Amino acid sequence: MIQTIRNAWKLPELRKKILFTVFALLIFRLGSAVPVPYINTDALGQMIASRSGTIFDLMNAMSGSAFSMATVFALSIQPYINSSIIIQLLTVAIPALERLAKEGGEEGRKKIASITRYTTVAIALLQGFGYYSLIKSYGMLNTGNLSGLWVGLVIVLTFTAGSAFLMWLGEQITEFGIGNGISMILFAGIISRGPQLVMTLYTGVRNHILGVSAETAAAVGQTVMPWWGAILLVVGMIAMVVFIVYISNAERKIPVQYAKRVVGRKMYGGQSTHIPMKVNMSGVMPVIFAQSIASLPATIAAFIPGGSESAFIKAFNPNSLIYAIVYFLLIVAFSYFYAGMSFSPVEVANNLKKNGGFIPGFRPGKPTADFITKVLNKITLFGALYLGVVALAPIVTGNLVGVSSMGIGGTSVIIVVGVALETVKALEAQMLMRHYKGFLE
Repeated sequence: MIQTIRNAWKLPELRKKILFTVFALLIFRLGSAVPVPYINTDALGQMIASRSGTIFDLMNAMSGSAFSMATVFALSIQPYINSSIIIQLLTVAIPALERLAKEGGEEGRKKIASITRYTTVAIALLQGFGYYSLIKSYGMLNTGNLSGLWVGLVIVLTFTAGSAFLMWLGEQITEFGIGNGISMILFAGIISRGPQLVMTLYTGVRNHILGVSAETAAAVGQTVMPWWGAILLVVGMIAMVVFIVYISNAERKIPVQYAKRVVGRKMYGGQSTHIPMKVNMSGVMPVIFAQSIASLPATIAAFIPGGSESAFIKAFNPNSLIYAIVYFLLIVAFSYFYAGMSFSPVEVANNLKKNGGFIPGFRPGKPTADFITKVLNKITLFGALYLGVVALAPIVTGNLVGVSSMGIGGTSVIIVVGVALETVKALEAQMLMRHYKGFLE
């Protein structure tokens, strides 16, 4: 990865893209430290810290700690992610949107992108109002002599504007940077919590050595962890990264043979090749979308005074069994959904037939499409199970060592490693397009 970035840096055009991306992420991190006016951020941070392992902790991780500080980017890009989920599902359900996506070409994609933006703003307004209601219900507003309506309007519009700006910033990174703008913003937010994770491990082991009780540590937003638990977490994290990298690069190769044909005085075809099918074809998107949907009930309840105390919402705690089951099933469902959208067996079979290619042992046309579909379903199931196991492993490990907030680790690690691998591949592809072979040496 480091070698790829060094080689990309040597190309002036890619160097500009890298610098643009770094500058955009720097703006994101600066905005994550600018607090919204009229909010007691100290009291809010202590309240969220005392509720480790809840939906607040999960939202705080996805926003790079901006949620607990009530900054301009407190909502992060969650409204955009939720909007993308809604529009993509509606594209499958509503024929007009499906025609727009498949037959509309560039104009159709622009219209769908515009609909997604408007939906993002609407969702951000709802989440911003919910966040404001939460802060107000806990008495964390510093209104002074100002009107409550004015204070609420400023807070909600600031949260909404911050989320809309991040959506725009992600699009700029995709267009003028190294790509994957939304994923890069998520990546930067999660990475920024690295020092805090190290400090959590340190204070947890120290509290265990000093004999501090779990209740006392939880009251100040800390944990108690045995030394072997910290070692287990570190070793497990390294093993998880290696496993994710290995599976992300794994692929199923379907052999393809091209028939010989004579064109004029020359003979073409006769060569053998293969169709590469990635085991994890959908990347990190099923995890991101599944996390957003699985946490939706707890998110809505968290913004309602007293809503988070109900038994139904407690069942959807990020460390509960019900949440883990729903999260796992959603990952599997979204994996199949994205695999079906990104890879069409019928289209591949038709292209092979047109070019005189065939899979040994299968007739061109429908038999070939059926075989590719069967292979696709198998590798998608394996990829979905892999994502689910990796996402849930830190929840199990965190409960074993007594660290409830480790339930977010699986999602975070998959996103970080997945985005890093996708970024490296994007850089390599852009260097290959410019006939640069230095990264192959």
